[in-house]
Amino acid sequence: MGNTIESLEFKIILLVENKWNIHQIQNVEEVSSLQAVLAVDKIIAKLLSLRGVKTFDDAKYFFRPSLDMLHDPFLMKGMGVAVDRIVQAIANKEKVLIFGDYDVDGTTSVALVYSFFKKYIPEMRYYIPDRYAEGYGISFKSIDYAAENNYSLIIALDCGIKANDKIDYANSKNVDFIICDHHLPGDEIPNAVAVLDPKQHDCPYPYKELAGCGIGFKLAQAFCIQNGIDEQEVFEYLDLVVTSIAADIVPITGENRVLAHYGLKKLNADPRPGLKALLALNKQQDRELDINTLVFTIAPRINAAGRIEHGSKAVELLISDTDEATEFSKKINETNSQRRDIDISITDEAFETMDLDPITPFKKSTVLFNPSWHKGVVGIVASRMIERYYKPTIILTESNGMATGSARSVKDFDVYTAIENCSHLLEQFGGHKFAAGLSLKTENVKAFIEAFENEVSRSIKPEMLIPTVEIDLEIALDDINDKLIRILNQFAPHGPHNMTPVFVSRAVLDTGFAKMVGANHLKLEVYQPNTQLTKIEAIAFGKGDFLNFFKRNIPVDIVYKIKVNEFRGVTSIQLIIEEIKAA
Repeated sequence: MGNTIESLEFKIILLVENKWNIHQIQNVEEVSSLQAVLAVDKIIAKLLSLRGVKTFDDAKYFFRPSLDMLHDPFLMKGMGVAVDRIVQAIANKEKVLIFGDYDVDGTTSVALVYSFFKKYIPEMRYYIPDRYAEGYGISFKSIDYAAENNYSLIIALDCGIKANDKIDYANSKNVDFIICDHHLPGDEIPNAVAVLDPKQHDCPYPYKELAGCGIGFKLAQAFCIQNGIDEQEVFEYLDLVVTSIAADIVPITGENRVLAHYGLKKLNADPRPGLKALLALNKQQDRELDINTLVFTIAPRINAAGRIEHGSKAVELLISDTDEATEFSKKINETNSQRRDIDISITDEAFETMDLDPITPFKKSTVLFNPSWHKGVVGIVASRMIERYYKPTIILTESNGMATGSARSVKDFDVYTAIENCSHLLEQFGGHKFAAGLSLKTENVKAFIEAFENEVSRSIKPEMLIPTVEIDLEIALDDINDKLIRILNQFAPHGPHNMTPVFVSRAVLDTGFAKMVGANHLKLEVYQPNTQLTKIEAIAFGKGDFLNFFKRNIPVDIVYKIKVNEFRGVTSIQLIIEEIKAA
């Protein structure tokens, strides 16, 4: 979940002009010191400072991630108890059930923990809840299944931190739980054997932003340490961990940065058969894979299984051997195609509903309810609505007699708190600041729409309703050279809190090369007068309306990312222009 990475799959024109926010350097002396100690260009020193890198040691951690930097998993509250309970289950030959959510983070978590522990626990199965019959998180049905089939221990992944009633029910059935979650806890922690969640207020674990799969990884790592097993056994699953990090849009800082770095190494060198087959099917196997590959190619397809069919299909793919992988990947790809068609159809309906409503421009929020919409894509549709209307958005449909759906938010607005303040009308809700899920009785939908609008109107600031383009630095085109790009490449992996650097350059002209390509894209060769006249190729997707600016030599300010293209052994620099304004 999240709204920090723009979808390339479905380009939407915003109805509001974007605000440009150029980040400010807070400590000039710090930048100068960093520039001197690292012997780097000032642009690099500024970019590092903006990412919280202040010292030589910070820079070493940033540029040279090492598995030795991973924290001791036993610092996490409950870890010792959790490992002891698993050791007890092995000794007593108990049956163990691995439970996880149906999204990417949940299914990768299940694939990792199941694959790792099946070497030590013969009587083990995994369980993914049915999105439509059971809904999100631990279900009474899954507990009944465990009890009826003599599973005495359930390891729940990417969910459970608020499942107090479910855990009490499991206890009454003599089914123990180990909860591995990364979501915000409620006021009371469930009465499980062990609860692993670094966001617990009294958990001393140093890093708080692990994805659910990251928590599962730490559990397996702790098991290795306690039992004298080479940790390399669990490092083999880092391609699953980086997939969850990318898909769940968690910060790529600290421990996540280390896990993502080594996960991408694993993914590029020796991905597990299911991921390898999926990459090959989508013609990605012969290129260097990065976070974007996971976000735009792998994650939607894994997610599609839980949205359209069943999340267990994603686990089947992720744990498959070479012989099965190709067939599973084809099925997942087909399911994703169905998901895309449904997604586009419902998004068009939602847009039409909004555009025909005369009070749309006056509302601070968007809540739409249509009982016929497919539950599996409401979160995607909510994100599409944000891209177009830029308001906190909830999309609801009907499932099992309840209105159920997903919420997405705009930058800096806490949609979870807004929903929580309407909880008297809800049956269930959960999530975090920028994304949440909820369910309510259908007869309460109208009252909820009104209450949520009132809550958003009361608490949102006007500037939060204007889309903001975050810009790292203003630079001259002459500043762009091979040395700068060589160091910029080492800023990867990119993601929240370490996004691909974005620059602005002023009073830019085209050399006369400007032309329209494709439907509405511009191909350019840009330069800045009164400089060394560095000329750089550029492309501006969806910016065809600006062609006359360049044809008439009207200076423009451009916001862009820097890309290096390789073709037949020849490398060239290209600017990916995202914003254009008259200078």
